Amino acid sequence: MTHAMIEYQKTTVVKGYTDQLLHVDLTNMKIEIKQIPAATKEMFIGGRGYCLNMVYEGTDAATRFDSPENVLAFAGGPFCGEIGFAGTGKFIIGAISPLTRTFCDSNVGGYFFPLVKNAGFDAISVTGKSDKDVIIFVDDITGTVSIKDAPETENAIYDAEKLVDLWRGESKPSAIAFVNAGIGSKNTFFGCVNSIYYDVRRKRCRAKQAGRGGMGTVMREKGLWGIVARSDLSKGSSNHPVDKAGVREAGKGIRTVVRNGDPNELRLAQRGTTALLDIMNTNNILPINNYKFGSDDREINISGKVFEDKIFGQKHPDGCFAGCNLACTKACEEHQLMTGPFKGKTVAVDGPEYETAAAVTNLGIFDIPAILEYAWYCDAYAVDSISTGVVIAFLIEAYQQGHLTKEDTGGVELKWNDADTVFSLLHKIATGADDFTARAGRGIRHMKGWIAEQAASRNGHTKEEILQDLNLFAMETKGMEFSMYITKESLAQQGGYGFALKGPQHDEAWLIALDQVKNEMPTFEQKAAALRWFPLFRTWFNIVGLCKLPWIDVRHPDAAATVDPAKNIPTVDLYLELVNSTLGTEKTLDDLLTESERSYLMHKLINLRQGFGTREHDRIPLRAMAPVFMDEFKDRKDYYLKYLAETVGMDVTSKDDEELLKTLQDYRRDQYETLMDTVYTAKGYDKNSIPTDETLNRLGFEDESYIQIVKEARQRVAG
Repeated sequence: MTHAMIEYQKTTVVKGYTDQLLHVDLTNMKIEIKQIPAATKEMFIGGRGYCLNMVYEGTDAATRFDSPENVLAFAGGPFCGEIGFAGTGKFIIGAISPLTRTFCDSNVGGYFFPLVKNAGFDAISVTGKSDKDVIIFVDDITGTVSIKDAPETENAIYDAEKLVDLWRGESKPSAIAFVNAGIGSKNTFFGCVNSIYYDVRRKRCRAKQAGRGGMGTVMREKGLWGIVARSDLSKGSSNHPVDKAGVREAGKGIRTVVRNGDPNELRLAQRGTTALLDIMNTNNILPINNYKFGSDDREINISGKVFEDKIFGQKHPDGCFAGCNLACTKACEEHQLMTGPFKGKTVAVDGPEYETAAAVTNLGIFDIPAILEYAWYCDAYAVDSISTGVVIAFLIEAYQQGHLTKEDTGGVELKWNDADTVFSLLHKIATGADDFTARAGRGIRHMKGWIAEQAASRNGHTKEEILQDLNLFAMETKGMEFSMYITKESLAQQGGYGFALKGPQHDEAWLIALDQVKNEMPTFEQKAAALRWFPLFRTWFNIVGLCKLPWIDVRHPDAAATVDPAKNIPTVDLYLELVNSTLGTEKTLDDLLTESERSYLMHKLINLRQGFGTREHDRIPLRAMAPVFMDEFKDRKDYYLKYLAETVGMDVTSKDDEELLKTLQDYRRDQYETLMDTVYTAKGYDKNSIPTDETLNRLGFEDESYIQIVKEARQRVAG
């Protein structure tokens, strides 16, 4: 059944933009096309910037994730869909998050938004709620946008090819791409959105995930099953740049760097991001048993080389969008499912990515079939593989610490390296099977409070005392679960997680390799400076519709001769060539950073408006900074003895292990507090992480509404 439909005249993309916003109100089944004001484009550029602006303007301090007015925003950017350059399939999904209770966004690749943009739209905003599941169908072929009844299936990953055939009409399968959130998004706060497209080489559908922050949860809360785009991408550039030759040269340059560099570095084209497993394990960064340990001999069983040689098909290039020769979207073509509702079925598994594999090692499991099983079901259910794994790891440790009992868990014993337990919990969490797993689906922040109440009722301690203990190893900040890196020995990544505006994910500041692996920022001052520069430049990729990997994971050969090789400035110059050739401008790197800083500041202001965003919200659990328990300390005791002697200046010869551990913990806490002071000053914030008046003025945030948000935040922290 069609509930609403409009016809429209397609707007051609010019210099990377259509300047058209598609707005859908699901409460009133109303579809509108709006002009994006020039001032908005100048201020917020696209992508994440557009999503931030849409959410800011459409919500207020009282808006929650399930409020009808919450804006579910989608946007690419001026370079999204540019076939002449690498990594241009990226787009952003943003909203007020169920996990963080403020703005959150997640980036994802694939063909969906390039098709939406080719159909005439730079952004989509969805508000309201439907009382039944529906889809939005953007049909460039017929020149219509409609709201229709959703398909009957809750298994879009499994049924993807059937759905493409249902929707494509006379068009090729590649003319269809869609986003969808499955049943897990209806039952958890960390539902993800699958970006599904047809791979003409593999002759099947592929899926990428916007995993973080519960964007799938918001989608299904609105009664939105998904959004479908039908459009035929023309050959060549669809962005109509000012200087096509300049774009071609920039694209040739980036592809040359990737072609020559990747085979000798991470080998992403052969291993995907599983290449990181070996590196992280070697450097004590791979999370094991809820981030307790960082290395395990069993990692050899799941190494990137094993995935390259035995698991991933290597017959086809695997870019998630045309024009990208990094080709890191790997896949296992045949895996027989061992558990759950599809047990016995043989499926193709896209990925797994490093984060998904590491979520499984964090449960003490080093088994490739288990990793593939976990990856497929997380995607099929549409739950974030990171949050799901970290929640389960927290529950296991809370059980082993005596805070949970079988009475709490429904009779299930929680233990490490137990695939039966993990998959039982995964299936139950995704389907909301019982009270315990339904609560677990709300994330660690919720579970901490519930576990503390349960334990306090039976062991004589207060809820506050138990919470204090749980907070030591509950790996969440701002309501979001940590992504998959041990940060105990990387102050830069501790700040990268703690200061990230949307919570501890690596999208804003992936500094762990630059700091701990390559040692390219050895001093405190270098780490602090990196925590201003890298989040801004990484945010820039999200506002323009580009993937970061060709920049951050493949080093230009000329970078070694520059002042700061970690910034990979010779590759940055190729991005500047893309920018100026497309837009007809003469922008510099400083211009890009300023554009990014405006979006960064907008996110900070939304956080403050929602009652968050101050210094207390940037603190991280002790386990992110230091060993919590004695077994962690003893696992690397020789390393810590040397650290305490050389870095802290402690005489370790006459101290017992308890005193050594406490000294280490106190030193790391103090170091992090000092880092906060230094980085806040560099960012133009006061000691409470609130922007100064000068920062607001410098970036053009002079409207009274912005000023009032800052005033109220200052009043809150002043008491």
